Amino acid sequence: MLYDATVPQFVKMLKNLLGFFDKAAANAASRNFDLQVLATARLAPDQFALVRQVQIATDTAKVGVSRLTGREVTPTEDTEHTFADLRARVEHTIRWLEGVTPDEFAGAETRRVTQPRWAGKSLSGSEFANQHLIPNFYFHVTTTYAILRANGVDLGKKDYLGTMPYRDPAA
Repeated sequence: MLYDATVPQFVKMLKNLLGFFDKAAANAASRNFDLQVLATARLAPDQFALVRQVQIATDTAKVGVSRLTGREVTPTEDTEHTFADLRARVEHTIRWLEGVTPDEFAGAETRRVTQPRWAGKSLSGSEFANQHLIPNFYFHVTTTYAILRANGVDLGKKDYLGTMPYRDPAA
């Protein structure tokens, strides 16, 4: 079901992103530099800075889910400049996603999804989720991770993956 592949995973990864921010703040404090330097960091000159990566990740989650469900979404202004601003944006997106129910995804797999830049073309909801929405979301979260990691923030795979629902094999 597309709900399971999107909403819970997006919420989890956005919460992990908040953990990245915490580690970035601790790193900046321990190395005695202004955390805001990282907000404008980028991996390559022609790539978006960290602030824009976070904006796109949150927009991708909200707008993508709204396209799959038909749920209205209010556009978010891209006015963030600080990590506090980014944290508020991520937390807002998490709250919005947590309000989406599995029932809202009824018919999402076959719903035709379009967007202005596709020049009148469309994808099925399943195609949209699997070939555009999910990869695009993870691209921007991963790029945020990579920007911080490249700048010395002590992040690892466990930070990226977050907690896992491991169970005792005997259970």
